[in-house]
Amino acid sequence: MLLNELLYQQQQRWRIWIIVSSMVLIGICLFAIAIGEVWIVPWAPDGALQQQLLLQLRIPRVLAALIVGAALASSGAVLQVLLGNPLAEPGVLGISGGASLAVVLLLFFVPIVPTPVITMFAAMAGALLFTLILVGFSRRQKVSMARLLLIGVALGILSSAIVTWAFYFSDDLSMRQLMYWLMGSVGGVSWEQLSLLFFIVPVLVVLCMQGKSLDVMMLGDVAARQLGVDVRRIRWLLILMVSLLVGCSVALAGVIGFVGLVVPHLLRLQLGTENRYLLPLSAICGGILLVLADTLSRVLLTDADLPIGVVTTSLGAPVFIWMLMRSQLD
Repeated sequence: MLLNELLYQQQQRWRIWIIVSSMVLIGICLFAIAIGEVWIVPWAPDGALQQQLLLQLRIPRVLAALIVGAALASSGAVLQVLLGNPLAEPGVLGISGGASLAVVLLLFFVPIVPTPVITMFAAMAGALLFTLILVGFSRRQKVSMARLLLIGVALGILSSAIVTWAFYFSDDLSMRQLMYWLMGSVGGVSWEQLSLLFFIVPVLVVLCMQGKSLDVMMLGDVAARQLGVDVRRIRWLLILMVSLLVGCSVALAGVIGFVGLVVPHLLRLQLGTENRYLLPLSAICGGILLVLADTLSRVLLTDADLPIGVVTTSLGAPVFIWMLMRSQLD
């Protein structure tokens, strides 16, 4: 009886967090839409100029930050279970670097300007390739968590080196645009680019519904099969969904690090490891973090926007160092 009460209390705690976080997310999105050089009431813009500013700049920007943050945080939560590594994250493991590398190669070797959908497929292919490499290494018995992390870092360095070569052979304008994009930014996102949401949102919803399967897979492959989970099919489905989400996020906002690392890890420390609740809550809190980071990037400087990746890295790097030190102590 006591165990049932404890389980019920834990489930209620998760649900309260999800409800409160959802309300906070709505409030932060409304605040982010309103704040700027011109204060705009989201539901009552004053005049045609404010309405145009709202519809063409602020709403697309907040939507992009929300969806990208949710996609990266939930992807990080899934990778941490798939790879058995609490430090796994698309940026740290080089998956985002693979996606950005594919996009840069597309821009340099395809003479036409790619559409958002073509860019998404290129980024997804790069993310999928790097994910498969990491999963292949993680399935080998001899690869430790630390070595797997080093492999991911090496893949990220390799992709960065190739992208640097691309910078060297590009003109000044293209180089500035690529550099700003690779540092992560949702500034200037158009409604055409937001067509990627038709791919991201359904995949994100399906991914967040895989929590029960992940909970069973944490028991081990043999136990999961005995409980009726098709481990191979679920693992490949998760790999494809994570690759698509990371690819879409990179195509939409560039490389943004540490969101997928910090959010799910801190939630696990605070609430536990039930993935059926952790995945949707990670998506919500990832959206909150990136909308806040984007708002800071807009208001910290009066004459320019900071790349959002700079803000998330400044916040996430100290947490990552703390997590590394903590894992060594454990």
